[in-house]
Amino acid sequence: MLRIFGRQPSAHCDGRTRRHFLQIGGLALGGASLPQLLGAEQSVGGVRGRVLPHKAVIMIYLSGGPSHQDMYDLKMEAPPEIRGSFRPIATNVGGIEICEHLPRLATMMDRVAIIRSLHGCPDQHASDLCLSGYPIGGRGRQDNHPSLGSAVSRLQGPVDSSVPPFVGLTIKTRHAPYSNPGYPGFLGTAHAAFQPEGQGMADMRLSGVTLEELRDRQALLRSFDRFRRGADGLSQYRGVDALTQKAFDVLTSSRLVEALDLEREDAVVRDRYGRGSADPAFGEDAGPHWMDQFLMARRLVEAGVRCVTLSFGSWDRHGANFERLPVQLARFDQGITALIEDLHRRDLQDDVSVVAWGEFGRTPRINKDGGRDHWPQVSCCLLAGGGMRTGQVIGSTNRLGEVPQDRPVHYQEVFATLYQRLGIDAGTATIPDQAGRPQYLLDQREPIRELI
Repeated sequence: MLRIFGRQPSAHCDGRTRRHFLQIGGLALGGASLPQLLGAEQSVGGVRGRVLPHKAVIMIYLSGGPSHQDMYDLKMEAPPEIRGSFRPIATNVGGIEICEHLPRLATMMDRVAIIRSLHGCPDQHASDLCLSGYPIGGRGRQDNHPSLGSAVSRLQGPVDSSVPPFVGLTIKTRHAPYSNPGYPGFLGTAHAAFQPEGQGMADMRLSGVTLEELRDRQALLRSFDRFRRGADGLSQYRGVDALTQKAFDVLTSSRLVEALDLEREDAVVRDRYGRGSADPAFGEDAGPHWMDQFLMARRLVEAGVRCVTLSFGSWDRHGANFERLPVQLARFDQGITALIEDLHRRDLQDDVSVVAWGEFGRTPRINKDGGRDHWPQVSCCLLAGGGMRTGQVIGSTNRLGEVPQDRPVHYQEVFATLYQRLGIDAGTATIPDQAGRPQYLLDQREPIRELI
């Protein structure tokens, strides 16, 4: 555990000193590890009732592809081999029903919007589409496009120099495409996600270094950097320089470390979210049932983060669909409703957008193992916050839940809406690529009219 002390540690109102509470695990920025955090000079933002000075988005990736007809689009008139054993329940919005295993969500349907006709997904087990609007393509992950978090980092920059604009909480998985927190694409490492559990931390630990010594080392490093750039003028150093500056900014502030420290949160609030575990759900190769991350995401956006990504659950249910989904849906139900409720309690419902979705839907027909297989033809999505018009369902599927029927909605239309909520017009905003050519954020740039 790294400890970096200033000369005069001071006590705080809770009796703890700077030395006591500024201890945290490894952090990584764009895959490069950072020294652990220090300093206690500012408190985390987010006083109850205060409007954020920025807009933010929390992106929840349901790894593996959730079953649309077992969550928000139950087909009770279909044959048994299509509809399964789950039953619908009424919500607090007349005429809207959802799965019986989402009872908390049913009581706050007026605060969410459901899309039942989502399309545009290939048969790819990857988070790329859900974090960027682009699947894996000929140019690699996300087809070399930036994720939403990276694009926002480039277009809007940090709210506070000590807080990264883009944080990825996704855990590492054996199937690497599940654990993409959102790649920067052609924007490069300077706009990659800051990951609080990075590898290689041990190689960059500092020992017995004071704040004053750290600043001396920063000045020395800058002098070497100026000599290096003057000697060779290589452009690839620019991204490294940006990461280095971010590292020093983080090291000399406490905003990020306090946002990540859930022990500072009231135990009642943590229990309302459900806590959970960092272990992969059901021991499978997928996201965790870690409801604490919903709370951490809220704390991060209050601290100044513009985009937080995380993964949740194991939704690739080729077998035992109706045995395992009740467990998973209950945990998702608790975490997502606690987050939405918290945003409203703290008057953040107009400032923070929430999206929860997966890479595709599941087959209408139940297979011989009691599961549903991959179904790229249609999927579903939950949206909340961001000042969006909630309390509605957008689109529908046909009688068997096979394809969009009314109001098909493309994944990129959701992204255009999220960008719009962040104050970015996807219809006009461009980012220069590595060759300096302006690139639009999306191919489909119109936001969803029903939501704005």
